[in-house]
Amino acid sequence: MLDLKFIRENPDLVKKNIEKKFQNEKLPLVDEVLELDKQIRALKQEGEALRASRNDLSKQIGAYMRAKEIDKANEIKEIVNKNNQRIAEIDPLLEEYQQKLMEKMMVIPQIVDESVPVGKDDSENVEIERYGEPVVPKYEIPYHADIIAKLNGLDKDASARTSGNGFYYLMGNVARLHSAMLSYARDFMIDKGFTYCIPPFMIHSDVVKGVMSFKEMENMMYKIEGEDLYLIGTSEHSMIGRFKNQIVKESELPITLTSYSPCFRKEVGAHGIEERGIYRVHQFEKQEMIVICKPEDSMEWYNKMWSYTVEFFRSLDVPVRTLECCTGDLADLKVKSCDVEAWSPRQKKYFEVGSCSTLGDAQARRLGIRTKNENGTYLVHTLNNTVVASPRGLIAVIENNYQEDGSIKIPKVLQPYMGGKEKIETNIK
Repeated sequence: MLDLKFIRENPDLVKKNIEKKFQNEKLPLVDEVLELDKQIRALKQEGEALRASRNDLSKQIGAYMRAKEIDKANEIKEIVNKNNQRIAEIDPLLEEYQQKLMEKMMVIPQIVDESVPVGKDDSENVEIERYGEPVVPKYEIPYHADIIAKLNGLDKDASARTSGNGFYYLMGNVARLHSAMLSYARDFMIDKGFTYCIPPFMIHSDVVKGVMSFKEMENMMYKIEGEDLYLIGTSEHSMIGRFKNQIVKESELPITLTSYSPCFRKEVGAHGIEERGIYRVHQFEKQEMIVICKPEDSMEWYNKMWSYTVEFFRSLDVPVRTLECCTGDLADLKVKSCDVEAWSPRQKKYFEVGSCSTLGDAQARRLGIRTKNENGTYLVHTLNNTVVASPRGLIAVIENNYQEDGSIKIPKVLQPYMGGKEKIETNIK
């Protein structure tokens, strides 16, 4: 959400930003916000003037009453009554206009960074750099669900009975590999100086509205029936929400945290072959990183954060690339974002395994997260990035370490988390 003063002073820039994001249907919102702001300020001014007048008139009533000039006192009382009636009209009207103003402002997108490429959707995202040599072996690499099934590692028939489509049972050494990746990701980020955290997996609606746009909320979040609680789609939600309405000591910035959580997402729509695999699911687990910092430090942290994900996947022998998200692919709260994509030797293309974003002061403004120095309080900047989300990360490791005999070579960095095991072998001939 933008600062109202900024919209007042830069309406053309705000409109240009909306056009950059190909959301022209939102252009009228800027003028509507400015008109509501004008009406609110006028009502506030009128209300303040009426209250000040009422105070002065009340003193006059007292003076007339003491002087036994009852008629004059009654005349003033009539004026006071009319003022009170108008104040009674203004207060609910003011509340109504302020609510409308807030609703409209929540929909106006954050100003994107000047470096973000202009494009309509994710098909126009721009490749930045590749890391590692993408290899396609001479032997065929089966679909990941078939690989895992041969390792006795997947039971989707049972999950369909218990939970429906989009869920899964991971079994045996494959489940162990999945957990090993998350444990390694935790330690990887601790070694980078981040503090480990396990957050609440459910949050209130005011936190949801503070960390994401309404459109994202509708498409992603599961609501607990009869409760003001939502299942988190990523631990960023509750991690940022932890600082709601707090003034963080400037000396404590930057705050660098890495968090584990299960994640729950609707993933609306049909997705072809991915329906029978574990690429697009309603439940997964993730190691996340978040940073809360001074505004002048946010871009430096943004570049550090995505580079950590690249380093993580390269340590697993997985080739990756980074993609700069274009304006049309940015969620409304984001200032700048890039995806990290892993190489799929089966599909002979890259697929998304992580996303890094700086949101400027958007979440901080919605949630009231500030810091303080000698000049007063100001809004912090918030950033988030995926270290690894499994099972997508698991698919990347399995495909890139698949051997001709059907076994999976375990990357060296994961072997200590697998009891020293060097490979997962198939039991099916």
